[in-house]
Amino acid sequence: MSFGNKFTLSTGAKIPQLALGTWLSKPGEVEATVEFAVRNNYRHLDLAMVYQNQGEVGAALKKVIPSVVKREDLFLTSKLWNSAHQTAEVAKELDETLRQLGTDYLDLYLIHWPVAFPPGDGLNPPHPTKETETALDTETTLVETWKAMTALLKSKVRAIGVCNFNIDHLQAIIAATGVVPAVNQIEIHPLLPQTELVAYCKEQGIHVTAYGTFGVNCKDIPYRDTSLPFPCRRPTWVDKPKLSTHPVVEDIAKRLNATPQQVLIAWGAYGEYSLVPKLVQEDRIITNFQQVKLSKEDYDAISALGNGNRARFNIPFTLADCPSWDINIFDEPEEKPATHKVKIH
Repeated sequence: MSFGNKFTLSTGAKIPQLALGTWLSKPGEVEATVEFAVRNNYRHLDLAMVYQNQGEVGAALKKVIPSVVKREDLFLTSKLWNSAHQTAEVAKELDETLRQLGTDYLDLYLIHWPVAFPPGDGLNPPHPTKETETALDTETTLVETWKAMTALLKSKVRAIGVCNFNIDHLQAIIAATGVVPAVNQIEIHPLLPQTELVAYCKEQGIHVTAYGTFGVNCKDIPYRDTSLPFPCRRPTWVDKPKLSTHPVVEDIAKRLNATPQQVLIAWGAYGEYSLVPKLVQEDRIITNFQQVKLSKEDYDAISALGNGNRARFNIPFTLADCPSWDINIFDEPEEKPATHKVKIH
């Protein structure tokens, strides 16, 4: 059985449950990966301006549209980067994303982070006085950016949403505009189930997309390629093994004649999220699309891995090998020393 499930968004659009994630893919490999994935039944692609590979994705799309699929058969998600949060920049970055991809519209456009950078000085603008920090725009608010998102032409964006937003962030933009995000893409894995946030999203009719499916932290990446955007570089504090090597996950995988990655994807699917695991190897692209069903007992056993073992891997304040963001986004203990908080209003 393969992943053919789709969830209906508040807009009425249907989002495929399993996407191909393109974060951290090395330059030169994304085009072939996307083409191979589409030819092997993936219909949801998860993209972003900051991944710096949307041009390669666009090249792959030219190879598969319309020879393999029609454009309307694909679900393309991309994300607004922090340096384009200002009202005048939002529509311009969308147009640049569409140009890179070679398509007239996106199925879903997300605010990537609840953090604004100054525009016009690259994706990761340097702090004027602190070499270890990224410059922040402390004036532009989440509400301003969300209002600009709601004004985007429906012909160019079929649905809008957010990434990495907590309950306070969501409540504020909904109260200010009356527009509920269609999707909130957040880090979810057995060590970070985010139960309260997921419940709130469900109450509001916000679909949840889960990233970080395998719980792989940045220090597991065996290279440090400075041509890639900064998130590929390791944080200072996370020191946990990959979930795919945990004995509980490995034992369940053996019993189900599956891979540990398939088991972790099945754990996410059990929670009725859409999932965006990053994949490159052709064999993984194929096997991960083959759906594995977990029993309630197996799901609970994997969920228990997070008891007393909570970990959030994606915290920009903790970045070490490149400029960090001096801002408290999630109110995690590691973020307490941060000077700034998210400017909501």
